[in-house]
Amino acid sequence: MKSKKKWLGLGLASMLAFSLAACSGDEGSNGDSNSSGDEQVTLNFWAFGATNYEELAKEYEAENPNIKIKFRAAETAEHHDALFTALSAGSGAPDIAALEVDQLDRFKEAQDRFENLYDLGAKDVQDQYLDWKWNAGENQAGDFLIGLPTDIGPKGLYYRVDIFEEAGLPTDPEEVASLINSPEAFKEAGVKVKEATGKPFVDSMEMAYRAYLDAAVESYLNPDGELILDEEGNSVKKAYDYAVELNEAGIVGKFDMWTPEWANAVNTGEFAAELGAGWLKGWMEGNAPDAVGKWRVATLPTEFAANWGGSYISIPSETEHAQEAYDFVEWLVSPENQLESFQSKGLFPSATSVYDMDEFKSNEDEFFGGQVTASVFAQAAQDIEGAVYKGVKYFPVHQEVLNALRNVQEGADPEAEWDAAVKRAQDLVNR
Repeated sequence: MKSKKKWLGLGLASMLAFSLAACSGDEGSNGDSNSSGDEQVTLNFWAFGATNYEELAKEYEAENPNIKIKFRAAETAEHHDALFTALSAGSGAPDIAALEVDQLDRFKEAQDRFENLYDLGAKDVQDQYLDWKWNAGENQAGDFLIGLPTDIGPKGLYYRVDIFEEAGLPTDPEEVASLINSPEAFKEAGVKVKEATGKPFVDSMEMAYRAYLDAAVESYLNPDGELILDEEGNSVKKAYDYAVELNEAGIVGKFDMWTPEWANAVNTGEFAAELGAGWLKGWMEGNAPDAVGKWRVATLPTEFAANWGGSYISIPSETEHAQEAYDFVEWLVSPENQLESFQSKGLFPSATSVYDMDEFKSNEDEFFGGQVTASVFAQAAQDIEGAVYKGVKYFPVHQEVLNALRNVQEGADPEAEWDAAVKRAQDLVNR
């Protein structure tokens, strides 16, 4: 664990105040947890999803007997709504809170409710993380950091070996990546699969759409909150048109992710490929028992290189223990602990030194026929150019475009559906 920040820079008055508080047993004072071994500090930590953070917190408590961490995990939406409510009320927020990347811009608008991690020492560890991941945690000016980077979701091409074989396509991951090296080649491979097997290449219109969308340099809104869908050359329209093109080629299925039908299709091989993030493999390993050994992962064409998912760890400004909270967070997301989180829960690391660790590079996946999929996603992570601004109304606008694409798949006119989606999105933004 990295050494704690020293007290040498504090004034005499602050030192005296700390001493008095420690003697009185007051837990409301700030200070470095290692500077006074007997001051007991309790940190409330809110997270979401399946992580190993509770186990790591216990390790930290064992190394720092004066620190107690109360950990709480909830579902993603419940967690973020509860946090937003507490921050808005000005009371009840935890000392430490995880933020999902798609929720990040929502909380950046409440920057004043968070500690600036640059004030607590974050610059000292910046070079340990992917630049694009780190930069996405900053404000527009680049002088405020809302959270330290944790996991990421670099995307890869998941594909069924048996379906590729039946279609006469290569099955070795490097050969697949070499063949499917452009959006045009992606479509051509899909057509071959459809002609040879009768099965769709990609599972759904959403995944066909996200091929370009997740890699776009811009999304639905600009940082001023203005809708940019109708601007000339907009990247979203390009993604939309590509999904329509794949659908017209007959290679898009109707298996929407996370539905029972989709889960069964993954298990039994009802479609050939999935453009999924690194975290998807953990779900597949636990939920597709009949597909063991039948899936592999290759890198996507560079035009599709993108991140989907991941999170940050932030410190709400209500905390009375900002430095102690930061010290724990810095330790929690260190390269060594990111490796542990990857091994135990599949959280893909954003700390680049992990990619060179033997335990990472030798992590064979039985589900994927013994392939070391971690190396594929590590390469994918380093191909990503930057994070995309999403904004507070990303999700409702995104849903309007998805609704249009699903209507297109049912036979509606693509351009009419696009125009209608843009209008509905503009109405949402204007509210």
